[in-house]
Amino acid sequence: MILNGRTIRSLVFIPMCIIVINITGCSAAPLSVAPSPWLVFWQNYTTHFISPQGRVIDYEEGDITTSEAQSYALFFALVANDKTLFSRLLAWTQNNLARGSLAEHLPAWRWGKAKNGQWGVLDKNSASDADLWLAYTLIQAGRLWHEPRYTALGTLLAKRIALREVVTVPGFGAVLLPGKEGFHNKQDIYILNVSYLPLPVLDALSKELPDGPWQQIAMNLPTLMKDVAPKGFAPDWVSYTVGKGFGAAPEGTAGSYNAIRVYLWAGMTNPASPGSSGILGALWGMRDYLSTHLLPPLTVDVATGRVSGVGPVGFSAAVIPYLERLGMKTQATNQMLRLTADLDPKTGLYGTPPRYYDQNLILFSIGWKDGIFRFAPDGNLVPIWQQANN
Repeated sequence: MILNGRTIRSLVFIPMCIIVINITGCSAAPLSVAPSPWLVFWQNYTTHFISPQGRVIDYEEGDITTSEAQSYALFFALVANDKTLFSRLLAWTQNNLARGSLAEHLPAWRWGKAKNGQWGVLDKNSASDADLWLAYTLIQAGRLWHEPRYTALGTLLAKRIALREVVTVPGFGAVLLPGKEGFHNKQDIYILNVSYLPLPVLDALSKELPDGPWQQIAMNLPTLMKDVAPKGFAPDWVSYTVGKGFGAAPEGTAGSYNAIRVYLWAGMTNPASPGSSGILGALWGMRDYLSTHLLPPLTVDVATGRVSGVGPVGFSAAVIPYLERLGMKTQATNQMLRLTADLDPKTGLYGTPPRYYDQNLILFSIGWKDGIFRFAPDGNLVPIWQQANN
């Protein structure tokens, strides 16, 4: 996220500790003998959560694997410059979630042990946020590693997403449905999830596929965010009714485990990206809340602004880039203190037991904060090892 004080395409990078890139089988030569904290954390994550075959296991949910988990792990493997792990993760994902090919099929979102004792796909429906991250990461891997097959695979997947998971909503424009089935069952009603729309991913796909719907989705995102966050808090789910606009989804008006990613994506987005300031400005509720509270809430009723509970350690991590973008350094420090307090020295992970989702939010957040990667204004991934090799 930060690249040793160098300014690259409007990116400003802050000096960081000495790092080593050559972990878990990376193909690049090590830069130093001292690993960065993020890379140590990533190694601990791979040891605990990723099987030798390349399956990310969510132990809290009955040892299942999701397309989200695979997509995030592929992104972090690319950030770590680990071609070997990347290949294993991709092979498992294609063979078990995509019937052998992401070029031909959207991945199923949920895999695990069925009631009959057999392991396999538990839900064939897709999850479009994972699909977007997969397409984005494959295209970025092709560019950074000079691997045309990754570029081709990611491009085909992005085009399939556009065909199967993007619809044009009368009166609003192109939107990404959360999956290929189940989110547009009534003619005039569409169910959406704004945490499925990280702006850097949309910007990068807009550049790579200018004929696709990505630019329109990205351009509409600030307006979408403002419309669904009347109290400045992002919702988990929202509905859009033609002729009436946005309203509560059948899932209710809560903002919690899904919505927390909205603040994370907003904070990590390059300030020079079109739409970045509009999205950040729409999320004023969390800014105001953390001005007077130490930790982010577990749940917010986005219709009333009423909050309840205290979010887990991953929530604290998720708002760090958001707070730093807003110049709220004291509040960001509070969240870092929470992470330090919750680090388990036995596992090198956060929380006891370490929960899969928390660790992923922390990997994104600390990777950004510690300078392991950044997103360029056009959404391209800028990992630190790329600059080290230039």
